[in-house]
Amino acid sequence: MAKVSLDRLRKVYPDGHVAVQEASFEVDDGELLVLVGPSGCGKSTLLRMIAGLEAISSGELHIAGRMVNALPPKERDIAMVFQNYALYPHMTVAENLGFGLKLRGMAKQEVRRRVTEAADMLEIAPLLDRRPAALSGGQRQRVALGRALVRQPQVFLLDEPLSNLDAKLRASMRVEIARLHRKLGTTMIHVTHDQVEAMTLGHRIVVLREGRIQQIDTPMALYERPANLFVASFLGSPAMNLVEGELGRADGAGGYRLRIGDGLALALPEASGLEAVVGHRVTLGIRPEDLALAEAGPGALPARVEVVEAVGSEAYLNLDCDGHPLVARVPPWRLPSAGELVHCRPAAERLHFFDPGSGERLPA
Repeated sequence: MAKVSLDRLRKVYPDGHVAVQEASFEVDDGELLVLVGPSGCGKSTLLRMIAGLEAISSGELHIAGRMVNALPPKERDIAMVFQNYALYPHMTVAENLGFGLKLRGMAKQEVRRRVTEAADMLEIAPLLDRRPAALSGGQRQRVALGRALVRQPQVFLLDEPLSNLDAKLRASMRVEIARLHRKLGTTMIHVTHDQVEAMTLGHRIVVLREGRIQQIDTPMALYERPANLFVASFLGSPAMNLVEGELGRADGAGGYRLRIGDGLALALPEASGLEAVVGHRVTLGIRPEDLALAEAGPGALPARVEVVEAVGSEAYLNLDCDGHPLVARVPPWRLPSAGELVHCRPAAERLHFFDPGSGERLPA
């Protein structure tokens, strides 16, 4: 079983910088797990610790049931795909694919078999006699994947393998990696800073910030119930709208009111868990797709249209609501014009509430 287990892994550099803090999670056999976060959050450092390219300061790392803290990379039965491909420019594609196997003394016939098998799987068989300089970016990435594939490791580690590709090629290579994983059923850990890549590829996602794990869950669970303001704003494109205000009880029919400006308040429905924060400031989160154009009235916010971004199948309205920037994702027909005053209403059943001080989600 190629299960990977991290128990309180920590990385401290000689200058005292703590790059990874108490990272604990398990990657199941055959799972594709994604580490995601902004630059400098520790995700690549964590991957390099799993690979054996960075020393572990404290904690325990187990791969397939054995502790590997002190083992060199070649004894961990892993294969790594790097951001810069790391292909040998003087070798052909076939030689690049088989080089690692030859170093291990594998028989020529077995090397040839594995190279042919990987080339067929990745559809690069016609390129075996070319050198890297004669390949496109996507073809080089396939060769880098193939070089890891021929190793037949227990665990694949992918360190931002798509970041050097253009947007269209990134999308097609995401499909290739997902298809490859489904065929192989091998444990994969994929590092990226791209939240779309994380959402579309991962069975589960580990969200990191400043070396600390913020939340671990399936992509849609993270999207629909983020644990804190960082996860809420990091996952989703466009990002979640965040509006801070003072929560009070509504007059008359019940429910709540969020006062977000002088004379501007949003009527909110009754929700369990909010009573404890009445009279306090809270942050309301609204996904762009949960903010719809509406008639003026209770529960609708007046806003001025600043920019309209029509992107084909949908449009993004960039709004100014009394100094609060909002984005609404709407159908692309009958769009308002820049400068026009509109009213928008959030979907009452899909609101998110956070403590603005701690950033933690409120149980509403």
